[in-house]
Amino acid sequence: MTLKHHVSREKRGKILGHGKSFKGCTIWFTGLSGAGKTSISFALEEQLVSYGIPAYSLDGDNIRYGLNKNLGFSEEDRRENIRRVAEVARLFADAGHICLCSFVSPFTVDRQMARGVHERSGLPFFEVFVDTPLAVCEQRDVKGLYQKARQGLIKSFTGIDQEYEKPEHPELVLKAAQSSIEEEFFQIS
Repeated sequence: MTLKHHVSREKRGKILGHGKSFKGCTIWFTGLSGAGKTSISFALEEQLVSYGIPAYSLDGDNIRYGLNKNLGFSEEDRRENIRRVAEVARLFADAGHICLCSFVSPFTVDRQMARGVHERSGLPFFEVFVDTPLAVCEQRDVKGLYQKARQGLIKSFTGIDQEYEKPEHPELVLKAAQSSIEEEFFQIS
């Protein structure tokens, strides 16, 4: 049983300066590790906040070192990671923020679950596929994860020995290998 809040989305929107209409939503960036998801998300967050629009970016680093530090990278743990992120993003969106989520989220079923969490709450959810070829992602890999995966030191690494299921109908596709992060950012702002 879910308890109803005493403060409506409309009241929150007025306090946040949104007037009568509610502006919270989630923008879910998906793509391979190194695709540019977090860079684009952080640039968008900075731009939105500079306009006085409440926004917050969630990514693997700020989620896995706290909320999800007890999860590994098995298929079950990845699914639980995405479920928890979707629920946190829903709370941000419900509070009137734009929640920017940057997660590989390689499985279609998990991205659909994240969308469903928002739809059941009447909250907008936008999937953005950062479509960057594997070779480019490997070149950008500052953490050396792809090299470790190719050496067999990391198992089930998406793009190497685990499939990435490309989104079939995302709201937006960004070709981050064909343009700079700044150019990609301006496509969505």
